[in-house]
Amino acid sequence: MSQTTPVYHGRCLCDGIHYEIHGEIGEIVQCHCQRCRKANGTAFATNAPINSADFKIIQGENLIKKFATAGVYRWFCGECGSPLISSRDAQPELYRLRIGTLDTPLQQKPSMHIFTTSKAEWDCIADDLPQYAERP
Repeated sequence: MSQTTPVYHGRCLCDGIHYEIHGEIGEIVQCHCQRCRKANGTAFATNAPINSADFKIIQGENLIKKFATAGVYRWFCGECGSPLISSRDAQPELYRLRIGTLDTPLQQKPSMHIFTTSKAEWDCIADDLPQYAERP
């Protein structure tokens, strides 16, 4: 019996960018570092690693903008601002997917909180997930 490769679909808020992921989505992590908070305008970013080769833009490639800082590139929609993925010079084989842009329902749940020493002073972590001061 052959195993089929999962396919996930996602898009930005304005519906200008559509993407597919032809492969597995890794462990979902909630990151509280200041850069993730600033990039997302929220208390934390919910991200998961994916293989960069599995990620395909199927509509709106011309709308993608990238912001670079210290070898990290944050990809977002230039029209609505939705954050999509991030990539790193040091790990070209991986992207970090912004889970909130997925349309395909996920069965997996977040597994941990990282960079909790940087969390917003007004945020309260209200679950029982493991918490780490940095990346474990």
